[in-house]
Amino acid sequence: MRFANREEAARLLAGRLTGERGKTPLVLGVPRGAVPMARIIADTLGGELDVVLVRKLRAPEQPELAIGAVDEAGTVLKGRYFEIASEEYLRGEIRTQQEILRKRRELYTRVHPAIDPIGRTVIIVDDGVATGSSMLAAIASIRARKPRRLVVAIGVAPPQTLERIRSEADEVVCLHSPADFHAVGQFFEDFSEVTDEMVAAALSTKDGMTHV
Repeated sequence: MRFANREEAARLLAGRLTGERGKTPLVLGVPRGAVPMARIIADTLGGELDVVLVRKLRAPEQPELAIGAVDEAGTVLKGRYFEIASEEYLRGEIRTQQEILRKRRELYTRVHPAIDPIGRTVIIVDDGVATGSSMLAAIASIRARKPRRLVVAIGVAPPQTLERIRSEADEVVCLHSPADFHAVGQFFEDFSEVTDEMVAAALSTKDGMTHV
């Protein structure tokens, strides 16, 4: 299964989430790629849109490999390969990723103040996950803020990762879970970069996907 682009994946996910229509869910996109997708889902379901800010921690000399993740509060989720990095490296990498999170929160808050998820049905959206570190960190970050129910909606994920996510969320909707998984981008015809400006547009208007 391949998606034409993120917009197609978002519309397919929205179609699988119609049970949430009319319940004003809080839909949280994982920046940057998933935020315009979350805009479509929020508009379709009559929900509110916001972001959940987490960053993967990159392996030494292998930046595409996630060894963990960190959220805005500095909470670190250790991944499968966490122990391959030295303490010194980890301190620097955590600082680097937290600074990116700080700058993104500052930028996004200018157009969209953060929404409290307490007591809400929350839907966390991502285009796809590989190791799952960032999504698991996002789930933990939001769970700590006491939502009523936590749903995860993703385009594609490998089966092993999907199993871990299902153990932490109340419900998981995943459009495709292939055994032959190498990278999220292989399942999208168009996997163009989403910029911070596109994220800000998605947060401030109801047609943020138009420019993706």
